[in-house]
Amino acid sequence: MNDLMRAVGYRRSLPITDPESLTDAEIPVPTPGPHDLLVRVEAVSVNPVDVKVRAGNDPGGELKVLGYDAAGVVVAVGERVGRFAVGDEVWYAGSIGRPGTNAQFHTVDERVVGHKPKTLDFAEAAALPLTTITAWETLFDRFRLAKGATGTLLVVGGAGGVGSMAVQLARALTDLTVIGTASRPESRQWVGELGAHHVVDHHDLVDSVRAVAPDGVDYLISAFTAGNVERYAEIVRPGGQITAIDDPEELDVLPLKAKSIAWHWEFMFTRPLFLPTDPGQHELLEEVARLVEAGSLRTTLTRRLGPINAENLRRAHELVETYATIGKVVVAGF
Repeated sequence: MNDLMRAVGYRRSLPITDPESLTDAEIPVPTPGPHDLLVRVEAVSVNPVDVKVRAGNDPGGELKVLGYDAAGVVVAVGERVGRFAVGDEVWYAGSIGRPGTNAQFHTVDERVVGHKPKTLDFAEAAALPLTTITAWETLFDRFRLAKGATGTLLVVGGAGGVGSMAVQLARALTDLTVIGTASRPESRQWVGELGAHHVVDHHDLVDSVRAVAPDGVDYLISAFTAGNVERYAEIVRPGGQITAIDDPEELDVLPLKAKSIAWHWEFMFTRPLFLPTDPGQHELLEEVARLVEAGSLRTTLTRRLGPINAENLRRAHELVETYATIGKVVVAGF
C-alpha cells in the first residue's frame, strides 16, 4: 500500500462557493489502533454536521478532513479487533473526535461499525448510518419506546435524512401513528412513500397537526427547533416528549412546563466521544442491516455524485446547506 492517500479537507472556514473551502490533498495512510479497522472508503455521504463543522471550526491553516458516514472494505485490523476481518464490507458514522472519512483510507473503532447490508451497494449504504443511528437512538434511547409501542409520533422535517429514517423505523418497529412534516409536493410524496400515515405542512404546523391529530401528539422529533417551542407546546399532549436533533440558539423551553412535556437532546456522537467501549452502535447497525436485507427499510439515497474529490464534495455541501434536500446526498468512488 502506498504510504500516501488522496483526501479532501479544508484549512480555513470559507463559504462553500469559494474553491478553497474544500481542497484535494495527499496525506499519510493512517495506522489502525488496537480496536480499529482500516477501511478502504468506497462511498461517503454529507450531513448537516459536515456543513456546521466546516463553517464553524476554523483549523487555522492545518488540513482538517471532514466526513462521518462511510461504506467500504476492511483492509487491515488492530490487534484487539474481534468482530471483523480483512475483506469485510462495512458501514458506519464514526466519531466527530477523529479524522474524517473523506479519504481513500480511514481508521474507525470497530465498536461503532456494522457489516454493510448485502442488498445495498456502497453508495446506498453510505447514505444511512448517521441518520439511522440518530433516529434509532431518539426512538428507543431518548423516548425509550418498546417495540410495538403505540401513540402518535410527529417528525418535523420528515423528508430530511433523519426524518426519513425515523418514519421508516417507527413504521417497521412500532405501532405508532406517524405524522411527517413537509411542504413541497415532492417532499410530501417522499414522506408518504416512506410510510407516514399523514403528511402535514410545517409552515402551518399547529392547525395542520390538529387536523389529523386533534388530541395532539405523544412524541415529537424536531429538526427545526428555533421559533417552534411554543407551537410544540400547543400540539404535544400533557406528559409528552420532544427530542431535538438540531442546534437551536437561545432556546427557551419554559412553554413546555405547564404540560410537563419532557425535553431531550440527541447527538449520535455521544457514544463514541464519551462511552468509547459501548458497542451499542455496532449492535444497532447490525440489526438495521438485517432489517434492510429483509426489505423492512430502504436506502434514503436520492443524489449520487462521484468520484470523491473536492469539487464533488463542494457540490454536496452546497446541496446540504440549502436544508431543502430530500433524503441524502452521497459521493462515491476514488
